[in-house]
Amino acid sequence: MDLHKIKDNINILSDFLGKRDLPTLSSSALKEKYKISQADMLLLFGGSIPYGCDVVGKAVLNNICKNFMIVGGEGHTTESLRQAVHQAYPEIVTAGKSEADVMAAYISWKYGIDKILLERNSTNCGNNVTYALELMKQNKLCPQNMIIVQDATMQCRMDAGFRKYLKNEEIQLINFASYKVKVEVRNEKLVVDSSGLWGMWDIERYISLLLGEIPRLLDTVSGYGPEGKGYIAHVDVPVKVIKAFEELKMDYGALVREANPLYASK
Repeated sequence: MDLHKIKDNINILSDFLGKRDLPTLSSSALKEKYKISQADMLLLFGGSIPYGCDVVGKAVLNNICKNFMIVGGEGHTTESLRQAVHQAYPEIVTAGKSEADVMAAYISWKYGIDKILLERNSTNCGNNVTYALELMKQNKLCPQNMIIVQDATMQCRMDAGFRKYLKNEEIQLINFASYKVKVEVRNEKLVVDSSGLWGMWDIERYISLLLGEIPRLLDTVSGYGPEGKGYIAHVDVPVKVIKAFEELKMDYGALVREANPLYASK
């Protein structure tokens, strides 16, 4: 396939998956859209690239939320997070640490934020949700609204996971994918325009993560929706997104990420 067509298809997937309900993660944006200056809860998930820690750290420092939680045990993104943080900041010990601990250590060191709830046991998108809700319950927190921040490749699925478990509760979910990027063609190569995005995936990993999401989001027998495995609420996947996925699969079928049984819910 033509590189420019491949680029367009990748960007169609990333635009769809990187769900954002606010233009910026700020009190002013919250006030303008939701008529609130602070969210009751903000959750940062360990699957995000390290850049997400800075996005959230700055927002929390500017009073974006009343309560702040980091969610993440060990999963398929953990080792890359450990390495990225330790390489950039050798004084932060990351070996063997959960994603929540690594992110909290960095945010505490960089932004002086120590009042953070930590969920250290989750291993996948599904129990990210259930364990986070359980930790809120244990701490007698009953938010009316929540900002959820995840890696842009997984934000749509995180939203669908929460919608499954919150379907009978009146909690407003506010999505903010931790970054937005475009893939470009430069010198006959695909590149991620990721200037300033600390820890951004290399192009092959990025494509793999994007491609892996579409089969999971589909409400089919093999998907994660109610008609399949039942892990998430129904997601309307636009025809143009499915078309982009199918076309990319012709060139990158081997990169479609399968679920790792090591990180399945027990």
